[in-house]
Amino acid sequence: MVPEFLIQIRDFISQPWPWWVAGPMIAATMFFLLWFGREFGISANFRVMCAADGADNFADFFKFDWASQGWNLMVALGAMFGGYLAAHYFLSPDGDVAHVSAATVHTLQQMDYFAGLDLKEGQVPLVPPFYSWEALFTWRGLLIIAGGGLLVGFGARYAGGCTSGHAISGMSALQLGSLIAVIGFFLGGLTMTYLIFPLIF
Repeated sequence: MVPEFLIQIRDFISQPWPWWVAGPMIAATMFFLLWFGREFGISANFRVMCAADGADNFADFFKFDWASQGWNLMVALGAMFGGYLAAHYFLSPDGDVAHVSAATVHTLQQMDYFAGLDLKEGQVPLVPPFYSWEALFTWRGLLIIAGGGLLVGFGARYAGGCTSGHAISGMSALQLGSLIAVIGFFLGGLTMTYLIFPLIF
């Protein structure tokens, strides 16, 4: 039997939080990272993992002190496993559900995005319905999963970082290259949302 006060704490933490709470928390995190001379980025961990597994024997790109980036790798692993544990065992009573605006759900339903699913108000599956082994062997799934993954990997490498690296770390450090990259991210996102996405669905 879980004590009532723990349930209340869980419900308080797992509620949707407004931007004015998350924003200052991100800013405080970046302040401490910059203070200690660290740069945060998720995609950089792929380089760390490859270098740790011996890729430096094959390419100069992986010849660097990967051990000094171990803290960043722990952040990525913590986000992945911690998010799963929190969603499925600790914080969310329905861990496979994401809470979004009703207008977003309505728009996606008009595009037949959630075909065959019975959705509650403002709730959608945490994992999109086209992310499955069955969907991978359809033209739409192959285009989104394999093609999208290839473009994300190429874009992160070409831009020298991912959205978290540029939009959070780079912008905090007032780097012009990160500002240009973030503008590109937004333009690409808008293009995908309003032009390409409706064509696919």
